[in-house]
Amino acid sequence: MQLHISPSLRHVTVHPGKGVREFIKVKVGSRRVSYRMLFYSLLFFAFLLRFVFVLSTVDSIDGDRSKCPTIGCLGKRVGPRILGRRVESNVPEVIYQILDKPVSKDEVQGKTDIPQTLEEFMAEMKKSRSDAKTFALRLREMVVLLEQRTRTAKIQEYLYRHVASSSIPKQLHCLALKLANEHSNNAAARLQLPSAELVPALVDNSYFHFVLASDNVLAASVVATSLAKNALHPEKFVLHIITDRKTYSPMQAWFSLHPVTPAIIEVKALHQFDWLSKGKVPVLEAMEKDQRVRSQFRGGSSAIVANNTEKPQVIAAKLQALSPKYNSLMNHIRIHLPELFPSVNKIVFLDDDIVIQTDLSPLWDIDMNGKVNGAVETCRGEDSFVMSKRFKSYLNFSHPLIAKNFDPKECAWAYGMNIFDLEAWRKTNISLTYYHWLDENLKSDLSLWQLGTLPPGLIAFHGHVHVIDPFWHMLGLGYQDNTTLADAETAGVIHFNGRAKPWLDIAFPQLRPLWTKYIDFSDKFIKGCHIRAS
Repeated sequence: MQLHISPSLRHVTVHPGKGVREFIKVKVGSRRVSYRMLFYSLLFFAFLLRFVFVLSTVDSIDGDRSKCPTIGCLGKRVGPRILGRRVESNVPEVIYQILDKPVSKDEVQGKTDIPQTLEEFMAEMKKSRSDAKTFALRLREMVVLLEQRTRTAKIQEYLYRHVASSSIPKQLHCLALKLANEHSNNAAARLQLPSAELVPALVDNSYFHFVLASDNVLAASVVATSLAKNALHPEKFVLHIITDRKTYSPMQAWFSLHPVTPAIIEVKALHQFDWLSKGKVPVLEAMEKDQRVRSQFRGGSSAIVANNTEKPQVIAAKLQALSPKYNSLMNHIRIHLPELFPSVNKIVFLDDDIVIQTDLSPLWDIDMNGKVNGAVETCRGEDSFVMSKRFKSYLNFSHPLIAKNFDPKECAWAYGMNIFDLEAWRKTNISLTYYHWLDENLKSDLSLWQLGTLPPGLIAFHGHVHVIDPFWHMLGLGYQDNTTLADAETAGVIHFNGRAKPWLDIAFPQLRPLWTKYIDFSDKFIKGCHIRAS
């Protein structure tokens, strides 16, 4: 058979091989189709058919299908998935059955021949030539043993961190004792703070007012020093330091002997506030109730660690609930700022585990739009570990009272560096709401939330928060070490929230210099108590 194509590609003639002339004329009528393209398409498909035939032949000869060296073999393996058919697993069913069985508490107890590593396991399997069932049993024993050891190690780590973060380092205890002794023996350590001519500035709203509540002298000194050193006009800065009765003398002695002039420092103990000495004080009543409930339902760190059924993360949260700071008056006092400072209209409240790295006076230029609390949100940001907190991270939404009133996906915000419009606050019932929910949590045996002042703060300030730029408050430097020194140096305020406080030995070494740079290690009190940079 012969094929003749006219030069114009309009006619195709087929000649049979027997001499009988038959011809077939194919006339293409539409000019929209490219005749040359039609011809090349026919040639391409003819070649493709031959190619597929060769591949299929090679594939049928090839016995090892698992390697899948050809397109034909690949099609066989991918085809069932495309067509929605189930691909059978090569893993024996007995392995699934053994690994799916519930793990008993004493499953591997007393067994001494369990492989300790993957290398030991593989050596044993190669030597014994075990079947699938034995393979699964030995694998299960090894994994269960390693899980139990990992859980024990995690709980021990959480316990040690709890002890380290809850204890007062001997260096800080030494510093407080030396300063208290100096306060009693040296008149220069008992100066009035501030001096008489600067007292009017304490209620003057043309100044920038900051409040720090702390019983840690060294931490308070870092906050005060970093605030003043980075201020453009430190003479307009007033820092109100609130402390407890036992720390008042050391705190007054430190700032009497180490003034941060020209900034103005006021040191005042809680018992010196008239408001706290009149009648019943809600914060004190709440703390007494909270302490009674915690002592009844927590059972101490030993009882928490001895629990073999709860996950390590749950145990860590319960250990954290035992931290003394959660039952400290310093931690609750911020809810009474309008009463403590009745003549001040706006303040910035600072925690004692922060470092200021920029001038904070622009915070007074932020328009709060009638809101009470200016805070950084903690559900958005590049650091997904730190900036992923929503209401469900702090409140128990399995409790109907919480689920009924709040949205679990609502973005949370942070304490540590907050702008409070006290004028707007006095027009609300925020403080009453705060104590109402504290009582509800105590009535429910701490089932609405377990620890801290942030959960009731999220509730009390609900609808009263103005979101500020994250530059003003960088979080997480005390509980994760993913933050680099370069990143931390770009923030206006850094916050060592978490257990790894910068004054503890468990602080992250790459971040600690951001805090220690504001300490004079040549000072006689610092040297006398062996406080070092690292």
